[in-house]
Amino acid sequence: MNASPLLEVKDLSVEVGGHDVLKSISLDIPTGELHVLMGANGSGKSTLGLALAGHPQFHVTAGSATLGGKDLLALPPEKRAQAGLFLSFQAPPEIPGVRNAVFVRTALNAVREARGETPLDGFDFLKSARGQSAELGLPKAMLNRPVNDGFSGGERKRNELLQLALLKPRLAILDEIDSGLDVDGVRAVTKLVANLRSQGMSFLIISHYLQMIEALEPDAVHRLDEGRIAEQGGLALAERIAETGYAREAPATAEA
Repeated sequence: MNASPLLEVKDLSVEVGGHDVLKSISLDIPTGELHVLMGANGSGKSTLGLALAGHPQFHVTAGSATLGGKDLLALPPEKRAQAGLFLSFQAPPEIPGVRNAVFVRTALNAVREARGETPLDGFDFLKSARGQSAELGLPKAMLNRPVNDGFSGGERKRNELLQLALLKPRLAILDEIDSGLDVDGVRAVTKLVANLRSQGMSFLIISHYLQMIEALEPDAVHRLDEGRIAEQGGLALAERIAETGYAREAPATAEA
Protein backbone atom coordinates (compact mmCIF):
# COMPACT_ATOMS: atom_id res chain seq x y z
CA MET A 1 0.00 0.00 0.00
CA ASN A 2 1.45 3.37 -1.03
CA ALA A 3 2.03 6.00 1.65
CA SER A 4 0.12 9.25 1.40
CA PRO A 5 1.91 12.08 -0.46
CA LEU A 6 3.61 14.74 1.63
CA LEU A 7 1.59 17.51 -0.05
CA GLU A 8 -1.99 16.81 -1.07
CA VAL A 9 -3.95 19.56 -2.82
CA LYS A 10 -7.50 18.66 -3.79
CA ASP A 11 -9.89 20.79 -5.87
CA LEU A 12 -8.32 24.02 -4.60
CA SER A 13 -9.93 27.26 -5.78
CA VAL A 14 -8.49 30.67 -4.92
CA GLU A 15 -9.88 34.17 -5.29
CA VAL A 16 -7.71 37.29 -5.43
CA GLY A 17 -9.25 40.76 -5.43
CA GLY A 18 -12.65 39.42 -6.39
CA HIS A 19 -11.30 37.36 -9.30
CA ASP A 20 -11.23 33.55 -9.46
CA VAL A 21 -7.58 32.81 -10.23
CA LEU A 22 -7.26 29.12 -9.38
CA LYS A 23 -10.10 26.80 -10.35
CA SER A 24 -10.12 23.33 -8.82
CA ILE A 25 -6.39 22.54 -8.66
CA SER A 26 -5.40 19.02 -7.58
CA LEU A 27 -1.75 18.14 -7.01
CA ASP A 28 0.15 15.50 -5.00
CA ILE A 29 3.88 15.63 -4.19
CA PRO A 30 5.40 12.61 -2.41
CA THR A 31 8.32 12.93 0.00
CA GLY A 32 11.61 13.46 -1.81
CA GLU A 33 10.07 14.28 -5.18
CA LEU A 34 10.63 17.38 -7.27
CA HIS A 35 7.76 18.72 -9.36
CA VAL A 36 7.91 21.63 -11.79
CA LEU A 37 5.01 23.99 -12.40
CA MET A 38 4.99 25.82 -15.74
CA GLY A 39 2.50 28.21 -17.27
CA ALA A 40 2.10 31.50 -19.07
CA ASN A 41 2.22 34.77 -17.13
CA GLY A 42 -1.02 35.25 -15.23
CA SER A 43 -1.98 31.57 -15.26
CA GLY A 44 -1.92 31.37 -11.43
CA LYS A 45 1.45 29.81 -10.62
CA SER A 46 2.48 32.30 -7.93
CA THR A 47 -1.07 32.32 -6.60
CA LEU A 48 -0.81 28.63 -5.74
CA GLY A 49 2.35 29.13 -3.70
CA LEU A 50 1.06 32.21 -1.89
CA ALA A 51 -2.28 30.58 -1.10
CA LEU A 52 -0.57 27.49 0.35
CA ALA A 53 1.72 29.73 2.42
CA GLY A 54 -1.29 31.63 3.82
CA HIS A 55 -0.97 35.10 2.27
CA PRO A 56 -4.02 37.04 3.55
CA GLN A 57 -4.93 38.49 0.14
CA PHE A 58 -5.30 35.05 -1.42
CA HIS A 59 -8.65 33.59 -0.35
CA VAL A 60 -9.26 29.85 -0.68
CA THR A 61 -12.88 29.44 -1.69
CA ALA A 62 -12.99 25.65 -2.11
CA GLY A 63 -10.90 22.53 -1.75
CA SER A 64 -8.26 21.34 0.69
CA ALA A 65 -4.50 21.24 1.19
CA THR A 66 -2.58 19.07 3.63
CA LEU A 67 1.13 18.77 4.43
CA GLY A 68 2.14 15.56 6.13
CA GLY A 69 -1.50 15.02 7.04
CA LYS A 70 -1.88 18.49 8.64
CA ASP A 71 -4.61 20.78 7.33
CA LEU A 72 -2.60 23.72 5.99
CA LEU A 73 -5.66 25.88 5.42
CA ALA A 74 -6.56 25.74 9.12
CA LEU A 75 -3.15 27.10 10.17
CA PRO A 76 -1.85 30.69 10.28
CA PRO A 77 1.19 31.37 8.06
CA GLU A 78 3.78 30.94 10.83
CA LYS A 79 2.34 27.54 11.78
CA ARG A 80 2.48 26.45 8.13
CA ALA A 81 6.18 27.31 8.15
CA GLN A 82 6.68 25.40 11.38
CA ALA A 83 4.89 22.43 9.82
CA GLY A 84 7.60 22.39 7.16
CA LEU A 85 6.43 24.63 4.30
CA PHE A 86 8.87 27.10 2.72
CA LEU A 87 8.07 29.63 0.01
CA SER A 88 10.66 31.67 -1.85
CA PHE A 89 9.24 34.90 -3.23
CA GLN A 90 9.41 35.75 -6.91
CA ALA A 91 10.32 39.30 -5.81
CA PRO A 92 11.77 39.07 -2.26
CA PRO A 93 10.83 42.21 -0.28
CA GLU A 94 13.08 44.49 1.73
CA ILE A 95 12.74 44.63 5.52
CA PRO A 96 14.51 47.86 6.52
CA GLY A 97 15.91 48.00 10.04
CA VAL A 98 16.05 44.22 10.54
CA ARG A 99 19.48 42.64 10.21
CA ASN A 100 19.57 39.66 7.90
CA ALA A 101 21.30 37.43 10.47
CA VAL A 102 18.73 38.29 13.16
CA PHE A 103 15.84 37.65 10.78
CA VAL A 104 17.10 34.26 9.61
CA ARG A 105 18.19 33.10 13.08
CA THR A 106 14.80 34.05 14.56
CA ALA A 107 12.98 32.11 11.83
CA LEU A 108 15.31 29.13 12.17
CA ASN A 109 14.95 28.92 15.95
CA ALA A 110 11.16 29.18 15.73
CA VAL A 111 11.17 26.21 13.37
CA ARG A 112 13.66 24.28 15.53
CA GLU A 113 11.54 24.81 18.64
CA ALA A 114 8.46 23.56 16.77
CA ARG A 115 10.44 20.41 15.90
CA GLY A 116 11.49 19.96 19.52
CA GLU A 117 15.12 20.89 18.75
CA THR A 118 17.39 23.13 20.78
CA PRO A 119 17.62 26.73 19.48
CA LEU A 120 20.99 27.77 18.05
CA ASP A 121 23.02 30.37 19.89
CA GLY A 122 24.56 33.26 17.98
CA PHE A 123 27.98 31.62 17.57
CA ASP A 124 26.69 28.32 16.15
CA PHE A 125 24.23 30.11 13.89
CA LEU A 126 26.84 32.44 12.40
CA LYS A 127 29.22 29.53 11.80
CA SER A 128 26.53 27.68 9.86
CA ALA A 129 25.24 30.79 8.06
CA ARG A 130 28.71 31.88 6.94
CA GLY A 131 29.47 28.41 5.63
CA GLN A 132 26.22 28.29 3.64
CA SER A 133 26.74 31.84 2.38
CA ALA A 134 30.11 30.87 0.97
CA GLU A 135 28.56 27.84 -0.75
CA LEU A 136 25.94 30.07 -2.36
CA GLY A 137 28.29 32.88 -3.37
CA LEU A 138 26.63 35.35 -1.00
CA PRO A 139 29.12 37.75 0.65
CA LYS A 140 29.29 37.23 4.43
CA ALA A 141 28.78 40.99 4.88
CA MET A 142 25.18 40.52 3.70
CA LEU A 143 24.39 38.84 7.02
CA ASN A 144 24.92 42.14 8.84
CA ARG A 145 22.85 44.27 6.47
CA PRO A 146 19.07 44.81 6.67
CA VAL A 147 17.10 42.08 4.92
CA ASN A 148 17.41 42.60 1.14
CA ASP A 149 18.04 46.33 1.64
CA GLY A 150 20.17 47.43 -1.30
CA PHE A 151 20.59 43.83 -2.49
CA SER A 152 20.70 43.19 -6.23
CA GLY A 153 18.11 40.85 -7.74
CA GLY A 154 20.61 38.00 -7.73
CA GLU A 155 21.65 38.67 -4.13
CA ARG A 156 18.00 38.59 -3.03
CA LYS A 157 17.53 35.20 -4.67
CA ARG A 158 20.72 33.84 -3.11
CA ASN A 159 19.47 35.13 0.25
CA GLU A 160 16.28 33.11 -0.26
CA LEU A 161 18.47 30.07 -0.95
CA LEU A 162 20.40 30.75 2.26
CA GLN A 163 17.14 30.65 4.23
CA LEU A 164 16.17 27.41 2.48
CA ALA A 165 19.52 25.79 3.25
CA LEU A 166 19.35 26.72 6.94
CA LEU A 167 15.64 26.11 7.58
CA LYS A 168 15.57 22.70 5.85
CA PRO A 169 11.77 22.53 5.39
CA ARG A 170 9.85 19.41 4.38
CA LEU A 171 8.49 21.08 1.23
CA ALA A 172 10.00 24.05 -0.61
CA ILE A 173 8.07 26.06 -3.17
CA LEU A 174 10.58 28.04 -5.24
CA ASP A 175 8.92 30.72 -7.34
CA GLU A 176 11.17 31.55 -10.32
CA ILE A 177 14.22 31.22 -8.11
CA ASP A 178 16.40 31.44 -11.26
CA SER A 179 15.12 34.92 -12.17
CA GLY A 180 17.89 37.50 -11.76
CA LEU A 181 20.60 34.88 -11.20
CA ASP A 182 23.70 34.58 -13.34
CA VAL A 183 25.06 31.24 -14.58
CA ASP A 184 26.91 30.61 -11.31
CA GLY A 185 23.75 31.40 -9.37
CA VAL A 186 21.70 28.87 -11.35
CA ARG A 187 24.40 26.26 -10.69
CA ALA A 188 24.18 27.07 -6.99
CA VAL A 189 20.41 26.47 -7.14
CA THR A 190 20.71 23.09 -8.81
CA LYS A 191 23.50 21.97 -6.48
CA LEU A 192 21.61 23.00 -3.32
CA VAL A 193 18.32 21.49 -4.50
CA ALA A 194 20.01 18.19 -5.42
CA ASN A 195 21.68 18.05 -1.99
CA LEU A 196 18.49 18.80 -0.07
CA ARG A 197 16.44 16.44 -2.24
CA SER A 198 18.88 13.63 -1.43
CA GLN A 199 18.01 14.26 2.24
CA GLY A 200 14.29 13.70 1.55
CA MET A 201 13.10 17.28 0.95
CA SER A 202 10.27 17.76 -1.56
CA PHE A 203 10.08 20.60 -4.07
CA LEU A 204 7.56 22.45 -6.20
CA ILE A 205 9.57 24.65 -8.55
CA ILE A 206 7.96 27.34 -10.69
CA SER A 207 10.16 28.05 -13.69
CA HIS A 208 10.29 28.75 -17.43
CA TYR A 209 14.02 28.02 -17.69
CA LEU A 210 14.44 24.69 -19.49
CA GLN A 211 18.18 24.35 -18.86
CA MET A 212 17.65 24.51 -15.10
CA ILE A 213 14.61 22.22 -15.26
CA GLU A 214 16.66 19.63 -17.15
CA ALA A 215 19.46 19.88 -14.56
CA LEU A 216 16.96 19.39 -11.72
CA GLU A 217 15.67 16.11 -13.23
CA PRO A 218 12.03 16.55 -12.12
CA ASP A 219 9.77 13.64 -11.22
CA ALA A 220 6.80 15.42 -12.80
CA VAL A 221 5.96 18.55 -14.78
CA HIS A 222 2.57 20.31 -14.62
CA ARG A 223 1.30 22.94 -17.05
CA LEU A 224 -1.08 25.48 -15.56
CA ASP A 225 -3.49 27.23 -17.90
CA GLU A 226 -6.12 29.77 -16.85
CA GLY A 227 -6.18 28.54 -13.27
CA ARG A 228 -6.33 24.83 -14.06
CA ILE A 229 -3.76 22.09 -14.53
CA ALA A 230 -4.11 21.42 -18.23
CA GLU A 231 -1.35 18.83 -18.67
CA GLN A 232 0.90 16.62 -16.57
CA GLY A 233 3.93 14.69 -17.69
CA GLY A 234 7.68 14.39 -17.40
CA LEU A 235 10.65 16.29 -18.73
CA ALA A 236 9.37 15.83 -22.29
CA LEU A 237 6.45 18.13 -21.46
CA ALA A 238 8.83 20.89 -20.33
CA GLU A 239 10.89 20.43 -23.48
CA ARG A 240 7.80 20.67 -25.67
CA ILE A 241 6.65 23.84 -23.91
CA ALA A 242 10.10 25.38 -24.36
CA GLU A 243 9.89 24.61 -28.08
CA THR A 244 6.29 25.57 -28.82
CA GLY A 245 5.41 28.03 -26.04
CA TYR A 246 2.20 28.27 -24.05
CA ALA A 247 -0.07 29.72 -26.73
CA ARG A 248 -2.92 27.43 -27.65
CA GLU A 249 -4.11 27.11 -31.18
CA ALA A 250 -7.29 29.04 -31.87
CA PRO A 251 -10.23 26.81 -32.79
CA ALA A 252 -10.90 26.58 -36.49
CA THR A 253 -13.80 28.71 -37.66
CA ALA A 254 -16.52 27.26 -39.86
CA GLU A 255 -16.51 28.41 -43.46
CA ALA A 256 -19.37 30.67 -44.51
